[in-house]
Amino acid sequence: MQNCNKRNEESKRKWLIKERRENKLQEYHHKREAHKIIRNKKKLYIKNVIESIEEEQKYNNMRKMYQTINQFKKGSQHTLNMIRNKKGELAMNTKETAEIRKEYFDK
Repeated sequence: MQNCNKRNEESKRKWLIKERRENKLQEYHHKREAHKIIRNKKKLYIKNVIESIEEEQKYNNMRKMYQTINQFKKGSQHTLNMIRNKKGELAMNTKETAEIRKEYFDK
């Protein structure tokens, strides 16, 4: 009886290890596929930006061309809507920040 239990425990442990490996491999493949999709989307975006820049140059729209180039070089910049109130606490609500700025500029 004891040998049977021991054998069952070993087989259960092996089964669990096998399941974990399969899950890890499946997760690995999903991550690779997601990265591939993101990479392709990024390539497509860059290609579209370059085409628009070339088109603007072709039609002598230099101002728009340089604006697009500068925007592309800078990338997306996050804006923070946080400001400290009179108590020294951070106010992140848009209404609160608007009121604080209104009071500041009124002074």
